Amino acid sequence: QVQLVESGGGLVQPGGSLRLSCAASGFTFSSAGMSWVRQAPGKVVEWVSDINSSGGSTSYAPSVRGRFTISRDNAKNTLYLQMNSLKPEDTAVYYCARGLRATRGWGQGTQVTVSA
Repeated sequence: QVQLVESGGGLVQPGGSLRLSCAASGFTFSSAGMSWVRQAPGKVVEWVSDINSSGGSTSYAPSVRGRFTISRDNAKNTLYLQMNSLKPEDTAVYYCARGLRATRGWGQGTQVTVSA
């Protein structure tokens, strides 16, 4: 079955960086578009970014464009999200998902907390 396992979250100060990873299994990763979404406490799920199957096309939400970079390694069945210049409003549980413009996460998520 489809399994997505996120990792790499943590506590970071404003302006800091984190790199999230998502290990995928149970489907042909190299043929699938992939997304990152996030959910802050008390808020709805927000789409963050997605990438096509080859990695040649990426999209970002306006709130993260220029600060976050999505990438993938099809040989390792792994999706990444490099997050720079983090802000307190980036605090959320981050999830990866199969497909483009995902509206929900598929894994258990990884907590990112941006605080001084």
